[in-house]
Amino acid sequence: MNIREVINSDKMNFTEIESSYFLLGLLSAFENRFQTVADSTMKEISWKQFFAVICINMCKEDPTVRELAEIMGSSHQNVKQILLKLEKKGFVSILADEKDKRKQRIRLTDYCRRFCSENEDKTAAVMKKMFMDISGEQIQVTIQTIIQMGDNLKEIKEYE
Repeated sequence: MNIREVINSDKMNFTEIESSYFLLGLLSAFENRFQTVADSTMKEISWKQFFAVICINMCKEDPTVRELAEIMGSSHQNVKQILLKLEKKGFVSILADEKDKRKQRIRLTDYCRRFCSENEDKTAAVMKKMFMDISGEQIQVTIQTIIQMGDNLKEIKEYE
């Protein structure tokens, strides 16, 4: 059953839910559905592991575990567990920082770069299908909305 079918189902009543609550629920349900599809697409690594690879790849220099956790919006502990699994599979190297040996930096391996290159077409096909019939303007509005929600979350966390 897809999300439209769930929303329009006779078994559910979404009419009395405030739009902001409904959106948050949709985002959570979407994340779960997306993770299921992504996990089945990438046989060798999970979506969360692949997301870590994407985030590391976007960094101008090898990130520390703490920096990567901030980028991923996750705890240091969770990211460390993901990285240990990626290291075991040969996707990343965890290295001591040259200037501060207490910090660990994360580097993608050649194996990881080959994996990403070999799966580029599959990833592009999934992305194309997922964003089918969605305009660039809709994407930009969604990006801005989620960024603002993130900023608001940060203020809530600082307030408490």
